[in-house]
Amino acid sequence: MRLPLLPLRRFAPLSLLFLPLSCSSGNPPSSVRDTPPASGPEARVPTPQVPPTQAQVRAVTAENNLVRPAKRAFSDALLSQLSVRPGFSVNVFAQGLTNPRVLAVRPDGSVYVTEREAGRVTLLRDSNGDGRADQTTPVLTGLGEKDNGVHGLALRGDQLYLVTVKQLYVADIRSDGSLGEPRELIGNLPDGGQHNNRTLAFGPDGKLYVSIGSTCNACPESNPEHATLLRVEPSTGSRSVFARGLRNTIGFAWHPTTGQLWGMDHGSDSRGDDFPPEELNLIQEGSDYGWPFCAGKQEIDAFISAEPPGDLSRPEYCARTQPSTLEYQGHSAPMTLTFYTGSLFPSEFRNDAFLALRGSWNRNPPTGYKVVRVRFDPQGRPLGFEDFVSGWLLDNGQAHFGRLVGTAMAADGSLLVTDDANGVIYRIAYTGS
Repeated sequence: MRLPLLPLRRFAPLSLLFLPLSCSSGNPPSSVRDTPPASGPEARVPTPQVPPTQAQVRAVTAENNLVRPAKRAFSDALLSQLSVRPGFSVNVFAQGLTNPRVLAVRPDGSVYVTEREAGRVTLLRDSNGDGRADQTTPVLTGLGEKDNGVHGLALRGDQLYLVTVKQLYVADIRSDGSLGEPRELIGNLPDGGQHNNRTLAFGPDGKLYVSIGSTCNACPESNPEHATLLRVEPSTGSRSVFARGLRNTIGFAWHPTTGQLWGMDHGSDSRGDDFPPEELNLIQEGSDYGWPFCAGKQEIDAFISAEPPGDLSRPEYCARTQPSTLEYQGHSAPMTLTFYTGSLFPSEFRNDAFLALRGSWNRNPPTGYKVVRVRFDPQGRPLGFEDFVSGWLLDNGQAHFGRLVGTAMAADGSLLVTDDANGVIYRIAYTGS
C-alpha cells in the first residue's frame, strides 16, 4: 500500500527587533501582494506580517514545509498528460541522458547539452528533420563530476565557452561539430557552496556574463563576487562585478529589441510558503538587488539576524537597492530564461521569454515543475507570467516526472527544454490552431 506523502513541518524561530517590511512606503504592508497575472493561485502572493510594536515582538517564525514530490520515471503515457496551449505539441527530442542541464544551439541545428553529473558535453543532431535527435555524440568529457561538473554553455562564432564551479573554458568547434581541447580562461571563480550552477551568456557588448550564486541560503558573503553577475573579457579572462545582491540568477538574457538585461532570481528558503517571491529583475550595471537583507520590492527580510553594511539601518539599506519588476510564486525555482525570436510560433510570441521552473521542495503545496511564458509589451516592458506547458507535477503534488532546467530555441524555431531528473529533452512546437 502506498502511503500518502506528508509534509515535514519545521519552524524557524528568530528573535529580533521589529522592522517594517517595506521601504517604499510608510504604510503597513498589505496582506496580499499584487502581482501581474499568473495562472491559478500563483496570481497572488501573500507577504508575512510582523507585529506592529516592539513590545509584541518576541520572535518571528514561519512554517517551514519540506515537501519533496517523489520522482516517477518518464513514460509516453505521462508525456500525453502534459497540458499545452492549443495549437502546440510536445515530443521527446532526446532521452537517456545523464542529468542534462544547459543547452546551446548553433545556426546549423547542432545542439550542445551539458550532462553535469557526468562532467560531459554531448552533441545532438536531428539529421532527418523529424523533431527527434538521431545522433548523440559525446564531444567533451572529464570536466568535473556530480554537482561540480560542467554546467553553463555559451556560443560565439566557432567557439564554445563552458563553465564548471571554478573554471571557465573555451573550446574551438571543428567542422564536424566536435570540440578541440578546452583552454582554461579562468581558474579561480568563487567556491560553489549552496549554489554552484554557473551559467554564461554573451551580451550585446561582446562581453561574457557569468552568474555566481550565493554560498548559503541567507547570509552576508565574505567574497564580493558571490551572489553577483560578473562581466568577463572573453579574450583575457579579466572580470568585474556587474551587479550584486542576486542570490541565484541562473536565468538571464537580453531583450531582443531593447537590449535590456533581464534575470530571474531565486528567493531565500525557510521563510514560509510564499515569502520571499521569485524576482524578475531589470539588471543594470552597478546595481544592488538587495539579497540577503531585502527581497521583492525593497521589502526587508525579517528573518536574517545580520545587519547591512555601511552602518545603515535595514530600511535605509533596502531603500537604496533595486526593486523587482515582476514577482512570481516563491520556491518555484526559476532556471534558464530564453527570449523567443523565431518564426515557428505565432507572431504574438515574438520577443516574449520562456522560463523553466524546476519546482519546489520547501512549500506545501508544491509549486513550479512547468514552463511559463513571460509576456512583454511592444516597448519591451514585462507584463506578467502565464503557464505555457504544465503537468510534470502529479497526484496533487505528491509526485513528479520532470525537473526542468535548460531552455533554448532550436534552429527550426521550436523550444527545447531539459529535464535533469529523467534525462529527457523535450521539444515544444507549433503545429496549427
